[in-house]
Amino acid sequence: MKNLKTRHLLGNILILASLLILSFTYYPMIKLYFLPPPKVQNYSYSIVIPKINAYAPIIPNVNPWQKSEYLPALSKGVAQAKDNSSFFFAHSSDLPWKITRYNTAFLRLGELQKGDRIIIAKGDLTQQYQVINKKEVWPWEVQYVKKIDPNQIILMTCTPVGTSLKRLLVFALLSP
Repeated sequence: MKNLKTRHLLGNILILASLLILSFTYYPMIKLYFLPPPKVQNYSYSIVIPKINAYAPIIPNVNPWQKSEYLPALSKGVAQAKDNSSFFFAHSSDLPWKITRYNTAFLRLGELQKGDRIIIAKGDLTQQYQVINKKEVWPWEVQYVKKIDPNQIILMTCTPVGTSLKRLLVFALLSP
């Protein structure tokens, strides 16, 4: 009888420990999905996407073709491509224990639909854009980001979340 009680107690302890480890590991991702962004400092250059609770600083002049340059930038927020001020890219995921609101700013980018708002603030200038289209492409299909209309922006992240298999592109036009 004592041996059976010990096994039940050990089993319950293992289940509880497993739940605590899972909660600790996935809490950052759960927080990104269900909690609104915290009240944080105003960045001089930032992006806000209300529908998906995305708010992150924009790191300008990042070379999108140089991994050693863009990876450190993506850990701090959304990168703006060097020589292409209309192209923004960010991670959709990271290792669970490294996830922050800024290094996975585009986690829920795939939820955007035509008409959703994207706000870019730089200093005192705020520009609002409306989503007009989205497209999944292979990593080598770079023609979409080479020539961009000056009244348009493109947001890019990897998809499916947690992989680098394809790229999700979200196209948005400047609102009048």
